[in-house]
Amino acid sequence: MLTSYAAHFDTPAGYLDFARFGPPSRDAVAATARAMEESAGADHTTVDTLMGAEGVARDTAARLAGTDARHTVLLPNASTGLFHAALGIRDGVVLAPRTDFPANHYPWRRTAGLGRATPRWLDPAPGGGVTPDLVRAALTDDVVAVSVSAVDFRTGFRADLAALREAIGPDRLLIVDAIQAFGVAVMPWDAADVLVAGGQKWLRAGWATGFATLSDRALESLEPVLTGWTGVEDVGLFDGTEHPPAPDARRWSITNLSPVTAASFAAALDLVERHTVAAIEAAIAARIAELTDVVREYGGHVLSPTDPARRAGILSFTMPDHDPSLVAKSLHAEGVTPTVRTDSLRLSPHASTPPEASDRVAAALSSLRN
Repeated sequence: MLTSYAAHFDTPAGYLDFARFGPPSRDAVAATARAMEESAGADHTTVDTLMGAEGVARDTAARLAGTDARHTVLLPNASTGLFHAALGIRDGVVLAPRTDFPANHYPWRRTAGLGRATPRWLDPAPGGGVTPDLVRAALTDDVVAVSVSAVDFRTGFRADLAALREAIGPDRLLIVDAIQAFGVAVMPWDAADVLVAGGQKWLRAGWATGFATLSDRALESLEPVLTGWTGVEDVGLFDGTEHPPAPDARRWSITNLSPVTAASFAAALDLVERHTVAAIEAAIAARIAELTDVVREYGGHVLSPTDPARRAGILSFTMPDHDPSLVAKSLHAEGVTPTVRTDSLRLSPHASTPPEASDRVAAALSSLRN
């Protein structure tokens, strides 16, 4: 456990569901409350002052992604960014994994229905993820982009973004959904042309928070189909004419976001930056290793990659001869919160998760033997 980081949270020790939702810090909660309180007593300075949180959050997200504010835009969620990217591709084939989270499916299904980009589904090996070899085998001249998750939501498989970048070459776009990795995994984000992430999971910023970064290649090639009134040049000039899209990542802005959620996002990102992604990642890896040992000790079958270098903060497993729903009841009885699926369970600890969590899981799995 990263003690200095954990001191900012009140999350129960047995909460192991960060891949679904990350309970926010006291810092984020306080920032939200302050913004709401200020808005309740609004005067002529309030709106402009509150809107400043968006710039702070954007700048911090840009630094953590290894880019700058010109290439970064805040969004209300990761899916909005994926739709921006998908609709921005005029035609051609986009490779995407069939096993990916649906957020990386529907944008491509919709573009295909509009006669724009068409998906070609990749089929990773069971328990694996999108590899450079899998992508190379699917590349044809009509492929214009590859859209993948940095970390697979089912197993925690960590994509090799640098190798994927090399595999597709300099002329195709690499679109990356980083929601299961950003802020908790050190990865070469600059390999991506489009990077999107929501803040409600590992970043622990609450719902309706997120961002995207765009490379120069993406800015040049993606059509700004969804640009709204806040994503254009001379945004404050209301002259009844259509303004050209902003020359930078602001072109993905549709309308003003909530300054309240921006304040929460800024506080959450600041916490990550101050404690460093590397330290957070190391603490999570220690918990994953402990939990893996516990699951195996009690006869569980681990579905996540066994190589620590190829996995992130997700441990998926089954208990042979035990329905996941019954295993979940045993975990709940010990105060453990997992993700429960029809065919498996998923544990996803954070840097604030104490060693006690492994003891609770051990007690729950031990009870299955009785």
